[in-house]
Amino acid sequence: MSTFRAFKNRNYRIYFAGQSVSLIGTWMQKTAVSWVIYALTHSTFMLGLSLFASLFPSFVLSLFGGVVADRYNRYRVLLITQIASMVQAVLLAVLIYVGHVEVWQILALSALLGIINAFDVPARQALVYQMVEDKKDLPNALALNSSMVNLSRLIGPAIAGLILARFGEELCFLMNALSFIAVIGSLLMLKLPRHKPVSTNKNVFAELKEGLAYIKRTPAIRNVLVSLTLISLTVMPYTTLIPYYARDVFRGTAATFGVIDSFIGLGALSCAIFLASVPAGIDLKKVLAINTVVFGCGLLLFSHEGYYPLALLFVTVAGFGMMSQATISNTLIQTSVDEKMRGRVISFYALAIFGMQPLGGLLVGALSNWIGTQNTIMVQGFAAAAIGALQWRYLHKQNKTAKHIVDNTAITAV
Repeated sequence: MSTFRAFKNRNYRIYFAGQSVSLIGTWMQKTAVSWVIYALTHSTFMLGLSLFASLFPSFVLSLFGGVVADRYNRYRVLLITQIASMVQAVLLAVLIYVGHVEVWQILALSALLGIINAFDVPARQALVYQMVEDKKDLPNALALNSSMVNLSRLIGPAIAGLILARFGEELCFLMNALSFIAVIGSLLMLKLPRHKPVSTNKNVFAELKEGLAYIKRTPAIRNVLVSLTLISLTVMPYTTLIPYYARDVFRGTAATFGVIDSFIGLGALSCAIFLASVPAGIDLKKVLAINTVVFGCGLLLFSHEGYYPLALLFVTVAGFGMMSQATISNTLIQTSVDEKMRGRVISFYALAIFGMQPLGGLLVGALSNWIGTQNTIMVQGFAAAAIGALQWRYLHKQNKTAKHIVDNTAITAV
């Protein structure tokens, strides 16, 4: 079946299986962290601060992570970061288990994970390219990666919600720590081509400058990164406000929070499967523009909805539109980037996501304290719709220019 054609690659199959287990644990931990922080502080600003703590280190260090991914063996870098992530998860589990946990301790360990991810994401995304032997399967592999992330987002928060309600947060953190055994085991089973060391006499900053210059002179990549940066800053952090809806709008428990987060994941998973199934040659830039508008409409409808079943429907629509941002952007970049620049360009992609979201989390947290949480979500919906409209207008103008050039060429030929 064309939807799963990337699975014919052995390395990718093994990686997919191990990463799937680990990501379920990761989303369980994310859900538990948000719930614990909100339960301790009852502050939406602190939710934004927790997102900032987990992602801001990636903002600072991800560009260096890209240089590392281009200079060194990406496989070994990924193995090291996954082991380090496991250690972080164990530390958090122990901290929660002994009790008397304080918010600053959770924020500090979240920041540690952010540092690890700064080096993990460029190496992991670049390594997927090496796992796929037939490069025609690369867009499908990237879409399936997104399916994996969002299936885990669907399952992880739902399990976490039940565990939080019945057994407490300790078990969530412990299960995440154990889940890393699967991904580390899968990495050890991979059979990749022998790494060829890259010789360079340039320093790190010179290589970063080289990567930035490459992006500037490559409009196809530059425009995607600019759009993703805007979305990550203004719209993506809406997820930090979900505990408010679970607890204060729908008068629910941790299980309610898990359900809402899972429906976001359901929408994102649906979009990822849709993207994995689209035929080759489809204009993904148009799909991205349309789905950005869909993202905004979902948030607008969800923002002030007080009827729980309808709210779940609208947040699913938002999740569908949200999924396109990272997946299509990653696909457009990975299918057009020069291999020598892959790690560094992906680090700018990671910067657009992990760098802007923590800043956006602080912005959204502050804005929600000023105009209210529901109005903040509504403003984010308008922002997404506006960005989608600008994307569509740019594509229309670009196509019009291309048609004009073709017409003039035809006239000249005559």
